[in-house]
Amino acid sequence: MDELGSGGEVVKRLFDFLICGVVLVLLSPLLILSVIMIKCTSKGPIFFLQERLGKDGIRFQVYKFRTMTDTVRKFDVQVDNSNTEVTFFGKFARRLKIDELPQLLNVLKGDMSIVGPRPCLPSLQSDFNDDGLARLRVRPGLTGLAQVNGNIYLSWEERWKLDREYVENQSLLLDVKIVLRTILVVFLGEKWGKKA
Repeated sequence: MDELGSGGEVVKRLFDFLICGVVLVLLSPLLILSVIMIKCTSKGPIFFLQERLGKDGIRFQVYKFRTMTDTVRKFDVQVDNSNTEVTFFGKFARRLKIDELPQLLNVLKGDMSIVGPRPCLPSLQSDFNDDGLARLRVRPGLTGLAQVNGNIYLSWEERWKLDREYVENQSLLLDVKIVLRTILVVFLGEKWGKKA
């Protein structure tokens, strides 16, 4: 089912708030250290804001820790750690997904959920097939089915197919499984996720 219903939506939002609360408490020292490292290793703001597509195609600003030098640029492509503008701390933060943690603010605001298709750049919408369009029926997530099954090692079409699979099979149990697999991916790497 791709519709949770009002009861399911309430449960999912409660799950979001619960996970946000636990993560913010447990990782508060890491969040503070990240802010210090960003300010000490490169000039510029702490956060990087970027417009992304949300539920029903509504655009919103996603929060991330800044991992690149503070230069005016417009990226419509995925940037990896080989890019020379990724900072020393940025490489570390990207590898362990620390740069994504400020999106907990997006979850609390209701722009995102803990689990769901990753929010993409608006420019990608014109390339969507039916699977890509299906992902817009739910809130985007911090992590999702595609992220624990290879992520960057998958084509966009493969990611969208997994996103649609998630949309059509949403459940609290599936969300819990994805969160647990996400923890493993953080420590073992996305290549593990594709092989697992």
